[in-house]
Parts: sequence; C-alpha cells; structure tokens
Amino acid sequence: MDKLFFDLRPTHNPNRWYMPLTNDVCVGPPGNMFMFGGVGLASAIAALQGTTGRPLVWATAQYLSYAKPPSVVDLDVWTPVAGKYNTQARVIGHVGDGEIFTVNAALGERPSELSQQWLEMPHAPRPEDCDLAMHWRGTGEGLHSRIEVRMAKGRYGEDRIGNPEPDGRSLLWIRPRENIAIDAPMLAVMADFVPSGVGNALGANAGGNSLDNTIRIRRIVPTEWVLADIRIHGVHGGFAHGAMHLFAQDGELMATASQSLIVRIRETKDQR
Repeated sequence: MDKLFFDLRPTHNPNRWYMPLTNDVCVGPPGNMFMFGGVGLASAIAALQGTTGRPLVWATAQYLSYAKPPSVVDLDVWTPVAGKYNTQARVIGHVGDGEIFTVNAALGERPSELSQQWLEMPHAPRPEDCDLAMHWRGTGEGLHSRIEVRMAKGRYGEDRIGNPEPDGRSLLWIRPRENIAIDAPMLAVMADFVPSGVGNALGANAGGNSLDNTIRIRRIVPTEWVLADIRIHGVHGGFAHGAMHLFAQDGELMATASQSLIVRIRETKDQR
C-alpha cells in the first residue's frame, strides 16, 4: 500500500482497521477540531481496497457524527457480495460505540479494452501561473496546512466576501504538500472541497458541513496536480448541493464527485 494521507492501520482481523486521529487530518478552530469528512471517506476506501484487494469503482459516505482528536476511529469492513469481477461492500466507522460514518461501495475491474471520455477538462491556467489560495481561517495547523490550493477560476478564503461568482463555478488546482500519490483515497480527500465552492458562489465567507459525499472513479493516472472543477447547483432551505469533476494535468478525467451540505455563514477575523 502506498503512503496514505492519514494513519490507517490494519489489525489481525482483515476486516477491521483503525485510524488514530491527529490534528493534521482535522479541521475547525483550535481546541474544537474534528475529522475532515473527506478523510472519513478516504480511509474507508483504503480499508475496502486493502480488505478486498480490488480497486474502487464508486463509494458514498453518509456522515452521522463528528470524531475529534485524539480519539481512534475503528473501521469495520463488510463484504456481503463478492463476485468474479466486483465486490459490493460497506464500512462502518465508529469511535467506541458511536457511529461516525457509513460508506457503501463497489470495487472491482472487468476485462475490457474500452476506455474513452466525453467530458473535456475546462481551460485553466497552469498551476504555477495561479495565485496560492489561503484558507479563510489562516491557521498553520490542521488538514488545510498539508494541501496546496491554487485558484484558476473564482475566489477562495476571505477574498470571496462581496464577490459572488455568477455561474457558481470554481476551478482549483490541488495537490498534497507531502510525497503522497494521487490515488482513490487522495481523490476522496480532494472531493470534499466541494463546500468551498459555496462561498465562491454566494460571495460570502461560507461553507458547510457535509451530509454525504459520493465519488466515482473512472481512471487514475500519474499526475502532480489535480484540477477540481466545482459546480454549486443550488442553495435553498439551509442546504446546498454541488458536484466536482477531478482531472489530471493531461486532461484525463479521473473521477467525479457530488455532495449535499448544511450551509454555514462564518464570521471573519475582522468581525470577531
């Protein structure tokens, strides 16, 4: 298994894994940090692939509660159906007796020479030609300190305030700052940047708490950067719905993602 963005560990039971939580996989204000939702989905994907020995096709997470450091998240893998080419499975992530997330997934690969994509990568300046996007909280700890984000379209952080994006769309170049391969778990972490698009669309210091997160893997290729094409479809009743397309630098569509979230309008540092 390649180096992961998080500290997932096996046990003597091939269907049980565990992940000690540290601040560097969490978000939130100092003293009240919690596990980034994408880390929950990503750790479940890594556990699923480790248990089944098969690559991910799709996975969807439902977030039920929060896990806070320094707790330990246990991940139990269930594989009720395992066929010749694909496995239907699920993961329950919990801290003690408290369920934190549930992930349903399919894994496998069928012999086929067909490989084609119709969705084209949008035009975007190169990552090195884009401004570095700083997280609105501006702290040097937590998950956001480990991921580099460059803005190719739209606005990020406090720069969003008063500048709504008319089409609700943003383009982010994303990469881990550490030497971590771009694989299905890492794409799942990146997919949870959909909420950042809400603030861009509204022109506010806004984001939210994910209710769910779904990722569908097409084809993963070697790449240093991932272009995240984020589209916020709409906001109503305190909830937002959005999607993301994840492209390699050469234009290969690697994955698609979508989620719903509770919209939060946050105070800025100047308002405190």
